[in-house]
Amino acid sequence: MAISKTTFATLQSIVGRDHCTCEKEDLACYGYDATARIHLPDAVIFPENARQISSILKLANAEKFFVIPRGAGSGMTGGAVPVQGGLVLATSRMNRIISIDTDNLVADAQPGVITGHFHAAVEKKGLFYPPDPASSDFSTLGGNVAECAGGPRAVKYGVTRDYVLGLEAVLPTGEIIHTGVRTAKGVVGYDLTRLITGSEGTLAVITAMTLKLLPLPEAVGTLTASFKLMEDAADTVAEIIRRSIIPRNIEFMDNASIRCVESQLKIGLPVSADALLIMAVDGSHGEVNAGMEKLRTVCEKMGAMEICVAKTPEDARNLWRARKAISPALFKYGPDKINEDIVVPRSKIPEMVRRIKALRDETGLTIAAFGHAGDGNIHFNIMLDRRNPEVLKIAEKTIETLFDYTLELGGTISGEHGIGITKMPYIEKEIGKAEMAIMKKIKKVFDPNGILNPGKIFPV
Repeated sequence: MAISKTTFATLQSIVGRDHCTCEKEDLACYGYDATARIHLPDAVIFPENARQISSILKLANAEKFFVIPRGAGSGMTGGAVPVQGGLVLATSRMNRIISIDTDNLVADAQPGVITGHFHAAVEKKGLFYPPDPASSDFSTLGGNVAECAGGPRAVKYGVTRDYVLGLEAVLPTGEIIHTGVRTAKGVVGYDLTRLITGSEGTLAVITAMTLKLLPLPEAVGTLTASFKLMEDAADTVAEIIRRSIIPRNIEFMDNASIRCVESQLKIGLPVSADALLIMAVDGSHGEVNAGMEKLRTVCEKMGAMEICVAKTPEDARNLWRARKAISPALFKYGPDKINEDIVVPRSKIPEMVRRIKALRDETGLTIAAFGHAGDGNIHFNIMLDRRNPEVLKIAEKTIETLFDYTLELGGTISGEHGIGITKMPYIEKEIGKAEMAIMKKIKKVFDPNGILNPGKIFPV
């Protein structure tokens, strides 16, 4: 149901005339995310607190219009795209770090806080928030929680859900709830915090969060190892884990990714290598020195062409800047991109790498692979022009083949991007009928009128 003029006026009265718009130029800015799929909303609203969001959602239930929560719009599966129109609820005004408790190692923040800004704020106090998605320079904490974002440091420290202690959220029916605890332990009742975390904005609108922090590591060491064959790099990752070495990060880039990023940044990446591993260890100075030596020894044994240690913080920053630059840089190879983030058991990475290489040879598609090798999370990118139906059909078949093989290896079709709309056609490959029925019932309990972020996760 479209938003009427009367309803729009009521929305403006809730947040103020300057914070609710239906101008076409504004709607265009909030009708897409990183998938580049476009669906314009009927209006966009910018609340500043939970009370206003409660009023908005109560009105939505009464008037039967859809509400789509949105952070920075950096999601990779269309989770913030208003596929059925409605009201985009942007959290950009809710951007305060409320408190950082150095005694109890927790922080309270609003959902619109930029993740990178939060990293910097807690590190100034000698603390550490590990989740670090590649989009951390512009993605928001609320979006990270909604998608259960990961990032390179997940191999050692886990993902966003491991750091969310509690939430303030507004249910689709308008009730304001508080979940979880501020303590290290707490097992009273069902874990609603974990249920909402990773629910992709379909169960509640997050309005504040209590996040666990860690002491900032004393030192960090970074090194790279280049390999003649991608299979050798994959075998090296498996060997590192087999030896019970748990680095802070183990990232990999294939040759397409290396060449693409180097052409833009020009920082001396080895463009002749078939694969590059970027690794880091953290801890005390002694632990870092020992960890770096262990990694060097394994890489040498596995036949690395070259091993380079970042000598300065600037060297290390350049390497991580290169890693974060891969996704946007790949558009050099084509105007459109299909970006999938499969995960396989770490011991199966070599098998998956060989399958990706075979798919590239079999299809002739431009395929780039990179990602978080330390936890088996591989980002598989097909570069193409969607206006070519034959190529698009081959690409879609390739994705399905890749997903089937991922599940055959005991993996999952999404590690950190979520399901949204792009992976919705494939979810039933992984989730059984009984489990799917339970999930749909949970959605119905939270959102009886189906007004919050419709058209996501569950195939229609």
